[in-house]
Amino acid sequence: MSRQYLADQKPNTNTYSCPMHPEITSDKPGMCPKCHMALEKSSSSKQTDHHDKHAGHSQNMFKQKFWLSLLLTIPVLILSPTIQGFFNYQLEFAGSELVPAILGAIIFFYGGMVFLRSAVGEIGARRPGMMTLISLAITVAFLYSSLVTLGLVVGMDFWWELATLVTIMLLGHWLEMRSVENAQGALDELAKLLPDTAELVSHEKTLSVPVSQLKAGDVILIRPGAKVPIDGIVIKGESSINESMITGESNPVKKSIGEPVIAGTINETGSLTVKVEKVGDQTTLAGIMKLVADAQESKSKTQVLADKAAFWLTFVALGAAIITWIGWWLAGESAGFILERVVTVLIIACPHALGLAIPLVTAISTTLAAKNGLLVRQRKALESARNVDVVLFDKTGTLTTGVQGVVDVVAKDTDYVLGLASALEQDSEHPIAKAIVAYAKNQKIKEVSVANFSALPGRGVSAQLNGNAVYVGGPKLIDELNMELPADLQDASKKAAEYGKTTVYIIEDNEVIGAIMLADVIREESKVAVEKLLGMGKRVAILTGDSQGVAKWVAGELGITEYFAQVLPEHKAKTVKQLQSDGSTVAMVGDGVNDAPALTQADIGIAIGAGTDVAIESADIVLGSSDPRGVAKIITLSRRTYTKMVQNLIWATGYNALAIPLAAGVAAGTGFVLSPALGAVLMSLSTIIVAINAQLLRRVKL
Repeated sequence: MSRQYLADQKPNTNTYSCPMHPEITSDKPGMCPKCHMALEKSSSSKQTDHHDKHAGHSQNMFKQKFWLSLLLTIPVLILSPTIQGFFNYQLEFAGSELVPAILGAIIFFYGGMVFLRSAVGEIGARRPGMMTLISLAITVAFLYSSLVTLGLVVGMDFWWELATLVTIMLLGHWLEMRSVENAQGALDELAKLLPDTAELVSHEKTLSVPVSQLKAGDVILIRPGAKVPIDGIVIKGESSINESMITGESNPVKKSIGEPVIAGTINETGSLTVKVEKVGDQTTLAGIMKLVADAQESKSKTQVLADKAAFWLTFVALGAAIITWIGWWLAGESAGFILERVVTVLIIACPHALGLAIPLVTAISTTLAAKNGLLVRQRKALESARNVDVVLFDKTGTLTTGVQGVVDVVAKDTDYVLGLASALEQDSEHPIAKAIVAYAKNQKIKEVSVANFSALPGRGVSAQLNGNAVYVGGPKLIDELNMELPADLQDASKKAAEYGKTTVYIIEDNEVIGAIMLADVIREESKVAVEKLLGMGKRVAILTGDSQGVAKWVAGELGITEYFAQVLPEHKAKTVKQLQSDGSTVAMVGDGVNDAPALTQADIGIAIGAGTDVAIESADIVLGSSDPRGVAKIITLSRRTYTKMVQNLIWATGYNALAIPLAAGVAAGTGFVLSPALGAVLMSLSTIIVAINAQLLRRVKL
């Protein structure tokens, strides 16, 4: 069954879409989440045409309408008697008095139609707002000026004010849309990370194919400097990959056989042959794009408050206009003067700046967060992060790597002991053996040459060195060989046991010559992360199912004084409740399935991006990498975002509180009368100031 047939069978129901963002559609009246314009009614049978018809709706539409309206406004101004009197010149010719009316009418219908149509949408959605006020102002000015020009009413027309008003409004909306579209470009920027083509390896040859044709199981070649098109596993080659655009990690990440690569990252040095695992909407990048889209659609508490304020300001403006009309009529002013005051009030009181104050800041903060590897699933969480009192870290996989590693070496000659242990453990598959070998390589320790390697199941390994037996093993091996530990090793082993560390002994010539202690390795970034949070005045605590000794050791290494050990998975949420019981706002940071209940219980759940899908789905904010320093970045961004919101709200509300009385003419007695055109300038300027102030958030360094 064809798609066209299915489309033809759909009922001809009404849908609503945004005139500036036609991709935003709804089955009922409402407001566009991007620009807050009212959704306009359209027929679903014409939806395809609607998208084509409004393809230019956005900043380009306002740009085109502005320039043409400006060209038409210039002769209206030149031929206006008011302007001629102001600049003391005279220009007349046959029919010159009709030119402002003709051009003014064209400007009204061409330039003002976008406001009129959106006003109908606002009223249909029962949410009158800025478009309603603008439309009322220009419609009143147009009708009154038409009646004056036709000689049906005695008075002064407003053609030059109308033309200027519409043109300035178009300019303001054009500049605003530029800010909005730039702020909401996070998804576009993420989409650009993917290449269009990939090199498919087929029969020892490579073919350039569209990325959309790749499927799981395919093998591709990624050359130096190329973007990674999919999520996959390296099966050949070594390289360094720049993952900063996905995880926020500034340093290139080394990749070798068996390690994963992420779509959208950049291969820097060597060529990699990769087996495709995930494509399309299954990739990590696609998941990130979904999180960003969800965040942009969600609303913060402050935004909800601003939306309500903008809604009620519309009624305040209408009330102010009515009071202005009645007041000046009772004062005996002319109809022209009264109309001018009413139009000015309607224009200057438009809640445009107030309606834009919060959405623009949140859009920019969402983009800024994504660029720093912070994926905001709920804006309310980002807004609340500034009030966090306690940051509760799950230990394993969050503050630590979740992998055993060497944490201490006790010996007279540590290099020799490490070299000997590494030589014996070289061929072992045991995790402890791998950890010792990896640590020795990282320390660039020279290996000792041994022979006749032999595994001792459950105890360790043995080999021959210069004809003598050498061993690496645990306490069972020491007991089996009936050996005694030197006093220094006894003390070190006892202390290691208290902290839950694993101890491996190195034996040579029937003597224990050293010990290697292993534990879940603390991430290098964890200490800096904790220091930053403590410097912000936050309480930092550790939550783990490990023993008291392990928790105490990790806490001591990181400078943390509060920890909860031996906590069963089902009791982790209770620990969060315990911390919340005194009114503290708790942020929980975790990565595992057993962290999901605690992440949900916490005021703010933060998931490590390298963690499980369950943990990520339970969180409000996701760290794109396993770097816990991202938590401090979240709090910093939250503080700066809230500051910008408050600044914009103060400006937007303060502007209206001052401007509405001036527009109504309270200063007329002093000789100062605010014209509709100047009111339009001030209204647009207010919106632009709010937009510029929001853009300054981009300069924040996290």
